[in-house]
Amino acid sequence: MAAARQYNVHEAKTHFSKILEMVATGEEVIISKSGEPVAKVIPLASKVRRTARGSLTEPVVFRDDFDDLSDDPGFAEAFGLRPEGSAE
Repeated sequence: MAAARQYNVHEAKTHFSKILEMVATGEEVIISKSGEPVAKVIPLASKVRRTARGSLTEPVVFRDDFDDLSDDPGFAEAFGLRPEGSAE
């Protein structure tokens, strides 16, 4: 990862919109006062870069039995289902 860009307080005030754009794209910015770092501006959440077709790089493959209920006895209960043959 590249080193964070550093701005002094005056530069940060002057270029605040530019700094916010950089942070919105994932960069971190350090604000310094008298040459000493005092604050780090970081993105709140990383952005997912999406393509026109979605963000997956490989196709999703479903097995033929993807919708079969599991034989695991706790499965049905966990999903609020009743196992076959059980009475209400």
